[in-house]
Amino acid sequence: MNRVLALAVALLVVAPALAQDKPPAKAPTAVIMLEKGGQITLELFPTDAPKHVENFLKLARAGFYDGQRFHRVVPGFVVQLGDPKSKTLPMDHPDMGTGGPGYTVNAEFNSRKFERGVLGMARGNDPNSAGSQFYIMLGPASHLDGQYTAFGRVVSGMEVVDGIKVGDRVKSIKITS
Repeated sequence: MNRVLALAVALLVVAPALAQDKPPAKAPTAVIMLEKGGQITLELFPTDAPKHVENFLKLARAGFYDGQRFHRVVPGFVVQLGDPKSKTLPMDHPDMGTGGPGYTVNAEFNSRKFERGVLGMARGNDPNSAGSQFYIMLGPASHLDGQYTAFGRVVSGMEVVDGIKVGDRVKSIKITS
């Protein structure tokens, strides 16, 4: 009986340690290549926003963003892309910024702060209206915290982001891990 009890105690002590030997999953990364040159490397947050990350990965792998242009640049705030209409419409067209993939993704508000380099999903008045448009923060915006879904961040190439102008075209977005 003592041996069984000792074995049970040993398993309770050793099992959690063995479970921790598995390395944490690596966050997915993506690289945005601009037509004018330059690249932006992104790290995505699947733990904080799994459906948004899954959606972004699906769209990027399908080439959805390739050839799109940044349709919104607000100095000190954001650069935004993801409207498929930006591939063909003039940048001053009234429909610019209204397009999407034809479906929506429900909000996944999280504790990530909207600071410089963070990626957020654009949406309409309905919190569950995000689709394909996303923005990269140029500066902090605490009023977005808990109101929009943060799903990634820039890990290199922020100087490229700082130089983006309305109409700059994405050559491709490649998923690298």
